Amino acid sequence: MSRDPGTPRLLRRLNDRAALELLLGDGPLTRAELGERTGLSKVTAGQLLARLEERGLVEVAGERAGGRGPHAALYAVVPSSAYVAGLEVLPDSLKVGVADITGRIVVEITLNPSDGRDPVKAVHAAVQRACDSANVSLSRLRAFVIGTRGVVDPASGDVRWSYDLPAWHVGVLASLRETLGTSVTIENDVNLVALAEHRYGAAVGYDDFVVIWAGVGQGLGVMLGGKLHRGISGGAGEIGWLPVPGEPLPADVSQPQSGSFQRLVGHDALRGLARQHGVHGSTVPDLVRGGDEGYLDALASRLAVGAAAVTVVLDPGLIVLSGDIGRAGGERLAAKVQEAVARVCPSQPTVVTTKVAGNPVLRGALVAALEQAREQVFSDTV
Repeated sequence: MSRDPGTPRLLRRLNDRAALELLLGDGPLTRAELGERTGLSKVTAGQLLARLEERGLVEVAGERAGGRGPHAALYAVVPSSAYVAGLEVLPDSLKVGVADITGRIVVEITLNPSDGRDPVKAVHAAVQRACDSANVSLSRLRAFVIGTRGVVDPASGDVRWSYDLPAWHVGVLASLRETLGTSVTIENDVNLVALAEHRYGAAVGYDDFVVIWAGVGQGLGVMLGGKLHRGISGGAGEIGWLPVPGEPLPADVSQPQSGSFQRLVGHDALRGLARQHGVHGSTVPDLVRGGDEGYLDALASRLAVGAAAVTVVLDPGLIVLSGDIGRAGGERLAAKVQEAVARVCPSQPTVVTTKVAGNPVLRGALVAALEQAREQVFSDTV
């Protein structure tokens, strides 16, 4: 069994990791400030910074004026020390983002895959195109995270099943890793939305919450104790199949639009609800944005059926509405769902709308990729 060569080496590695995380979150910092935040002496902090500079992970990013003495150098993480890629795979498009190690997105593009029947070729071409646009070599990407609507097996990491993307099946992950490297990960898209809400959005500071994705399909992202809950087979969160009163149970589970909750709040159902209330619009999000109080009350009551079911099982405390319906309804719809849940559920969660700017699946994919890349880069400094 291999062992760390010695305690001093291990301590240096831990101190380096803590310093890099501080510089990412609060930097740039002076040597003295870094010493104060980490509890290290000025001498040790100076040695640490010199070591990280030599590795190309830290650089002087400016100066801070102080008393009568010379200005103090400000240190920051070198943005170009590593890059990551995040992807959202849809039936008719591939969205790709590339970010540097600090999390800054350097390029974001959308492509129509030339051959959707070959996921490996499509992903490789899209990532290469994004890297070319960012002037970043493909070899400098330390992690790739791909978001898909499919059910992902937590054990193997493969897509177990995807209705919209039949070419994404067991074996695709291995082929992707052969082409792009072992750092490729596939994740359910709504789970990635939960990561984005936790890092940037409405769930910052919450370690227990759920994201209800209301749109063409229905999904649920569950964060418990600061970690995603995927279920034993990756099927946690398939809320479209939730049995609800008044809706028939599915006769064929290979037809995703036949789920009871999907029948209640899917686009077809919301168009029918709009006709009943005399609401007009070219798309379902338009119907929600332009809906009167009666329409939004009826919509909130339907969404509350799923929200209440989740609440009595998980008691998450916070529910974030996302997807095109959640975004279109905004805080007005969220407030109505919260009121409706409180009427039928002994627990009373706070319901809010998403606060993630841009593409939430892509943002979540980059969050996951950055966690992987930083673990690699920051754990190998000594």
